[in-house]
This record gives sequence, structure tokens and C-alpha cells, in this order.
Amino acid sequence: MCVESDGCDIEGCSSSDEVRTLSGSMSPGLMPSPDLRPCKPGQKFRAALLRYRSMPAVAAGILTFGNVLNYMDRYTVAGVLLDIQRDYSVTDSQAGLLQTVFICSFMVAAPIFGYLGDRFNRKVILSCGIFFWSIITLLSSFIPSEHYCLFVLSRGLVGIGESSYSSISPTIIGDLFTNNKRTMMISIFYLAIPLGSGLGYILGSGAKDAAKDWHWALRVSPLLGITAGALILLFVPDPKRGDTHQKGGRMRTSTSWIYDIKALLKNRSYMFSSLASAAVSFAIGAFGMWIPIYLFRAQVVQKIAVPCTKGICRSTDSLIFGAITCVTGLLGVIIGFATTRFFRKKTDRADPLVCAITMLGSAIFICIIFVVAKKSIAGAYICIFIGETLLFVNWAITADILMFVVIPSRRATALAFQSFTTHLLGDAGSPYLIGQISDRLQKNYTTSALWQFLSLGYALMLCPFIIVLGGMFFLATALFFLDDKEKAEKQLNQSTHRSSSVKVVSQQEAF
Repeated sequence: MCVESDGCDIEGCSSSDEVRTLSGSMSPGLMPSPDLRPCKPGQKFRAALLRYRSMPAVAAGILTFGNVLNYMDRYTVAGVLLDIQRDYSVTDSQAGLLQTVFICSFMVAAPIFGYLGDRFNRKVILSCGIFFWSIITLLSSFIPSEHYCLFVLSRGLVGIGESSYSSISPTIIGDLFTNNKRTMMISIFYLAIPLGSGLGYILGSGAKDAAKDWHWALRVSPLLGITAGALILLFVPDPKRGDTHQKGGRMRTSTSWIYDIKALLKNRSYMFSSLASAAVSFAIGAFGMWIPIYLFRAQVVQKIAVPCTKGICRSTDSLIFGAITCVTGLLGVIIGFATTRFFRKKTDRADPLVCAITMLGSAIFICIIFVVAKKSIAGAYICIFIGETLLFVNWAITADILMFVVIPSRRATALAFQSFTTHLLGDAGSPYLIGQISDRLQKNYTTSALWQFLSLGYALMLCPFIIVLGGMFFLATALFFLDDKEKAEKQLNQSTHRSSSVKVVSQQEAF
């Protein structure tokens, strides 16, 4: 039995439980009393809300759900890109501009939200961001075909809204859990990236086929986004920064933004892992936008599909690629979590070494895609499956590396700055760059179905070379990982000790 602050009985609690009262204090479980009366429905709801808000796993689950929607919305456009190209009559480079504008606005807004996330209420910022991008996405589905520039602008505004989520939400999980449990929760959270990306293709293609209109692909995720925003406001707490890292002490207030940036620039593990993440982002951004179209063109060359010139374009490749992305994302995150947990027993540098090895392996299979696609679509899909799985291994591990080498009061800024660097050097330019290379190659030779396929393939061949470069950056991270981790732990302990000393002195002065 649990008792609210006004003396009513809340059903469903044992006599040994404690309950947080409406005033915020904790009261122990009480024995049944004849004076107690049943709680009203509103009081029961508030009490249940307080109980669920005290459960970190519930908060992590809601944040993960929001991250799924975040990436699902991002790749819904890629799932109907053929229809957008035909409806707006745009070239490969102009179509790639959609993702480039989205990422550019995303990365420019990231440092701003990082600054806000280290100093203000994080869950309010998250909710406002979700509400903003959901409304803009819904409105963009009504933009007519003669206003392509307006549609591109809408994707830029969506990027601003989604930037708030990616910059701040992992820091809340980092403050709710520690050590291996934190690694597991962050792995689950980052599982939402490939899962949401894959669902974006599936949702976009499925909604388009069901409604016989690609615009409906942009009208489903906004409703789910508004729901996620409301859940965050109700059930996700905003824990004190660094609460799980200290016992009895509290961290001192945040330093200035300039000081934080200078400290991050001197953090070698953080900088090298951020550059490696940029390489991953480059490949994923290019692949996410162009692989379904590349495979469609391969089937046109093999004469098992016809070019899309009117009506609703074929969705099979987007659906298959979306399903593969979901499965490989799940496998990649699970393999990454299990592998790092196992090799941490062998070496303290396990995290960056696992990332380096899997990235180098991924580059091999991604190269093979462009060799076999002309003859075998099934062979190309197999290579995509293996290559993506290895590439996705490092997503959650990279975030965990940041948690190890950056102190809690600086993590939102670190995530935002890493996001800025990752997108600036990665997927901000890769979709447009690949499209531009493809267009240039097509202009230099007689346009044909075969050359459209080959030109896009030659452009995409840039990706495996960038991935190899990323693997080198992870190896560099491994060289400095232990030193930077030790520095972060030492700085955290000093900050906690200093704050505890100030607290004791203040209490003595009070007497």
C-alpha cells in the first residue's frame, strides 16, 4: 500500500514500498488505516506518473522511441526519392541537395543545442524540437511540384528540430546509468538509428503505395513525433548532470562554452573518434540516399525493371534496403555491445580497436557491391548486408567512447560539437557530392540506362576509401584512449571533491 500526501490510499503497492508525495518528499509505506480513503482518479494518475518517472529504464525506452522517429523521418524522403525526382523534375545533384540542406541546418544548430543542453532543462528542449520538426514535416507534404526550393527549405527547418534531439538525449541516458549498463542502454538507444532509418524507407514506400501518392509518406511520422514529445514531457526526468558518477558529491557548475570547446580540442581521443564518425557518416549518408536508386538502375540494365517515367515509381528496392538496414542495425549494435564487453577483459583499448577492425572489414564488402551489382542483384544485397552490419558496429561504441573521455558537465557540448564535425565532413556533402559526380560523368558521355548505372556506381566508389580512412582514425583513437579516460576520471573526482568540500564548509558556517 502507498499513501499520497493528502492521505489517500493508492492501490497496487506493497506495504514495504516508498512513494514520492506530490510535494516531492519520500514517505515510507504505511500499514492499512481505517482513516484512509481511496484516491481520486487524478491523484492516482499523478502518483503513477511520479513512480514511472523514477524508473530510468522507462525514460531510456521513451528516448529510444523518439530516436527511432527522428531517423525514420529523416529517411522517409529517401524512400520516395524516385517519385520526388520525377514530380519536381530534378537531377541527381538537385535530389541530393535535399539531404545536404537537411544535414547543414542540423549541424549548424547542434552547437547551439549543445550549449543549451548543458545549462537548461533538457527534456523541455527535446519536446519542443520534436514538436517543431513534426509540424514542419507535415506542412511540407502540401508543397506543390512547382516550388522545389520551398520543399528544400522545409527539409532544412526539419534538420534544426531534429538537431536538438540528437545533441541532448544521449546525455540524459549518460546521467541515468553507469559502466556496462550505460553501454547497454546507449547501444539500445543507438540501435534506433538503423532501425529508424530502415523504417523510414519502409514507411515512405508503404504509405506511398497505399495512398497512391508519395506525399502521404510525410504525413505519418509527424503524428508519432507529437506523441513522443508528449511522453518525454510526462515521463522523462532531467537528472542532475553527473549524478550517477559520484557518491555524496555534486559537480560544480558548468564552465564557459569557449573553455569547453578548448578542452575538447585538446582531447585527442575525442577528436580522432569524431573524425572517424565523420567517415562513417559520409558513407551512410551517401548509401542511404543513393543505393536504392543504384540497385533500381542495375535492374533496368539487366532488363528486369523498366525506367520510371510516369505514375508511381517502383518501391521494391527501397523496401528491401529498408528491411536490410533494420536487421543489420540490430545485428551491428548487438555485435558491437557483445564484442566490446568481451574484449574489455582482454584490453582496455577494446572500444576503439573493435571500431577500427570492423570499419576496415566493411570497406572490403562495400567495394564488392559495385563489382557484382551489374550481374547479380542478390549478390549485391548480400554484400550490402555484411558491409552495413560491420559499419553499424561502431555507432553505439563511439558514443560510449565519448562518455569515457568527456566529463558529464561537458557531454552535451561534446555531442553537439561531434555532431557538427561528423556532419560537416560527412553526410552534409556526401549525397550532393555523389550526385554531382554522377551528373558530371553522365554529361561527358552519351546518356543511356547503362551509363546512368555506371556513373552512379563510379561516384559511390568513393565511399569505401573514406571508410578505410575512418578505420585509421579509430586506430589513432586507441593510442590515446587510456590517457584521456584517466584524465576525465581525475577531473571528475577533483570536481566532486571540491564541491563536497564547499558543501561541508557551508554546513559548518550555518552552525
